[in-house]
Amino acid sequence: MRIAFLDPGNLEGDLQAGAVAGYSLLWLLMWATAMGLLVQLLSARLGVATGRHLAELCREEYPTWAGMVLWVMAELALIGSDIQEVIGSAIAIKILTNGLLPLWAGVIITALDCFVFLFLENYGIRKLEAVFAVLIGTMAVAFAWMFGQAKPSGSELLVGILVPKLSSRTIQKAVGVVGCIIMPHNVFLHSALVQSREVNKRQKYRVQEAKNYYTIESTIALIVSFMINLFVTTVFAKGFYNTDLADSIGLVNAGQYLQDKYGGGLFPILYIWGIGLLAAGQSSTITGTYAGQFIMGGFLNFKMKKWLRALITRSCAIIPTIIVALVFDSSEATLDVLNEWLNVLQSIQIPFALIPLLCLVSKEQIMGTFKIGP
Repeated sequence: MRIAFLDPGNLEGDLQAGAVAGYSLLWLLMWATAMGLLVQLLSARLGVATGRHLAELCREEYPTWAGMVLWVMAELALIGSDIQEVIGSAIAIKILTNGLLPLWAGVIITALDCFVFLFLENYGIRKLEAVFAVLIGTMAVAFAWMFGQAKPSGSELLVGILVPKLSSRTIQKAVGVVGCIIMPHNVFLHSALVQSREVNKRQKYRVQEAKNYYTIESTIALIVSFMINLFVTTVFAKGFYNTDLADSIGLVNAGQYLQDKYGGGLFPILYIWGIGLLAAGQSSTITGTYAGQFIMGGFLNFKMKKWLRALITRSCAIIPTIIVALVFDSSEATLDVLNEWLNVLQSIQIPFALIPLLCLVSKEQIMGTFKIGP
């Protein structure tokens, strides 16, 4: 669940918010994460209390036409997110191979990665979670190291977190920040992920206990993801805000700009950025695959082998992504604009996951004593 708050779309939103808006959108980053936590807790509550996930309940509770609309919107958000994840990994591979592998080659490598993760799952869900923990740890170390190198102003950082500011110049970045944090597919995903733990639904105290543990787990997860997002935004705010480069910076050229700004050192910052971006891209590809599995299976009410579902999900994202990689390989600015608008797309799609969630989790006939109040 935490991975969806740390994918390449997030990193794109973070660095652009930092470069264009400086520290002024840190308050939005914090409150969007807090709101994201609330949404994830409601999603987990729904899954634990009912034993079914959000997509299944939407199919059962809504008219067929409404269920179809919600499914199409969820798939659109998922494909947009998939494109960002795959492109992010491909950019990281290009950086770490010194340009030896072009974007389209990185896209193909990343497309195959999710099958490796699905193979790992055969050894147990906990093993797969351990792999994710290592990838998140890699991100945390990489971006914390960058944060240390940048030496940002503590007072400006505090003001940015506590004092809300917004201007016409930063509004698009702000909408993108909300979208890349509260991703619609993650709302569907979390209600399904909680099913991996066995909970006795007949004993209310067991359901309450599970809910309490998920609250602790989710809170710790999102505090860590907030810190990593904060590191990235702050590094780019310190290095590039109010400079000529601010409007042209994006995932593709960010590593080189950081290298030029902060120098090589013992381990070049360009490769630190590449490793962090690769960890984000690799881990989030499997998140998209899982979310796609639950969304399609839940809304359309049919089971499909995971590898086949992964093949369909990947194809929906990979074909447009390869086209994007081939068309935009020589145009970094256009690729960054695409990523930025994909974050805005996520923001626009939020109500199509959030409104059904709020409706369902407040219904007594679905939730019983675990329904939420006004």
